[in-house]
Amino acid sequence: MTVQLLIYGQVEAVNKKRHAGWSIKAENNYDFARKVNSVPLMAVEFPKAAEDYAIVFAGNGDDIVPVVVMGVREGENAYVDEQGQWKVGYVPAFIRRYPFVFATSDEGKTLTLCLDEAYAGCNQEGRGERLFDAEGEQTQYLDKVLSFLKDYQAQHQRTQQFCRKLNELGVLEDMGAKFTLPGQEERTLTGFKVVNREKLKGIAAEELSALMANDGLELIYRHLHSMSNLNKVIERLPRQVISSEDLTDSSEVPSAAQAAEAGVH
Repeated sequence: MTVQLLIYGQVEAVNKKRHAGWSIKAENNYDFARKVNSVPLMAVEFPKAAEDYAIVFAGNGDDIVPVVVMGVREGENAYVDEQGQWKVGYVPAFIRRYPFVFATSDEGKTLTLCLDEAYAGCNQEGRGERLFDAEGEQTQYLDKVLSFLKDYQAQHQRTQQFCRKLNELGVLEDMGAKFTLPGQEERTLTGFKVVNREKLKGIAAEELSALMANDGLELIYRHLHSMSNLNKVIERLPRQVISSEDLTDSSEVPSAAQAAEAGVH
């Protein structure tokens, strides 16, 4: 089965035989995400995420996905503090769905609900919310989990369509951001793409109209506006990063208009 691991460890399919007596005790702690410096983002999350994160694109061809930048080095997340608390109000849905995740063995045609059994909140002592009741039926809690993940999957498909359109229009270009660390050590963040404003201005009127009609243009504006948040990543790394420089390629950090609000809750 295929599953986006990143923050997941011991992933197993949820079933009433294996997890008959299991409960999940939610913990207000994000230590599990401490070493992740970027995670995928759904298009519907752009309005809220753009307030505190830089939204960029990663991948190639049909595999391009939006991601939020959360650190400038491998293995660091500037949005999790020393106590394991998230530093800003909005937590990406990719993080919030943990310890659950859908897995697939047939390119998304069939989805299997899985659980990271290594999650600290998993227990068989009845602490928190049970997965199955005494009769072996899934609980309301598990129903809500499934509902959230189904919504996440639907939003994932919409996001894929948006990214395919950007790729088709040819408006994405590679970017790099250079950061100066203490002691004048320089680090460069690469492997991401951004929308080029000049290329966006050059697309045909009918394509621009279509983007406006399906809210794609609003998503682009949110992405462009969010690029100024790269500095916030630096500010959230005390004693590690002093200053930043402009993008290392020919693209600029743009400003943009505002867009409509929606989100995965």
